[in-house]
Amino acid sequence: MYKILANTVFLGKDVIYLTECHSTNDEALERLRRREIAEGSIVITDHQTKGRGQRGSTWQSDSGQNLTFSLLLQPNFLAPSEQFFLNMIISLAVVELLSDYAADLKIKWPNDIVHQTDGKLGGILIENIINQKGIEHAVVGVGLNINQTEFKLPRVTSLVLLAGQQQDRWEIFKLLIAKIEKRYMSLKRGELNKIKSDYLANLYRLGEWFSYDDGGVFEGKITGIDEYGKLAIEKRNGMVCCYGLKEVVFL
Repeated sequence: MYKILANTVFLGKDVIYLTECHSTNDEALERLRRREIAEGSIVITDHQTKGRGQRGSTWQSDSGQNLTFSLLLQPNFLAPSEQFFLNMIISLAVVELLSDYAADLKIKWPNDIVHQTDGKLGGILIENIINQKGIEHAVVGVGLNINQTEFKLPRVTSLVLLAGQQQDRWEIFKLLIAKIEKRYMSLKRGELNKIKSDYLANLYRLGEWFSYDDGGVFEGKITGIDEYGKLAIEKRNGMVCCYGLKEVVFL
């Protein structure tokens, strides 16, 4: 076990600390299946050996350098069609907090945190358990590069590289959970328009022309997201296309 967070109302009152695990999302899902954890519980590890990104991509992280955790939410007030709002509030909480430490951070759709020139700083993987009534549980996995300085992949960065000094991971974790809780309560109150406008204000490449690939390379301008969270891109011919996960590549 780890410390209990004192700066929150309900998130982080049960923090399960593991020195190492395959994936905090898998660990949280397994503990949920065994009914060992409740809403607000967090699984955090120093070393994730098989961290997962969206649709099977891997997440690499050096031991003891970064933040890798999963938290359990019970957003049964959301319809399945509204599940992208979870992505929005989590990525907003992350980008807002980390912007206190480094400039030029944005949300790259759907849920990567990037520096505009130096590349990816972190990612979010949300796995929803949906039943007839709606979203029963959501396991929210967050991976953030904090103090790691060397990466095998190109265009990856960390807070220490951007801010120029080592960071206190536990302090960032505490502040981040409080930010997530605040955003989650706003979602619970139904402040959907504000959440969406805040998300768009922080969206990478919004309103600018760049190259993309949807099976063919084209120039496009992100105009926003549709009601289901799909990415809307206007092409040079004026046509607006909406893309789901893995349907378009940023070039």
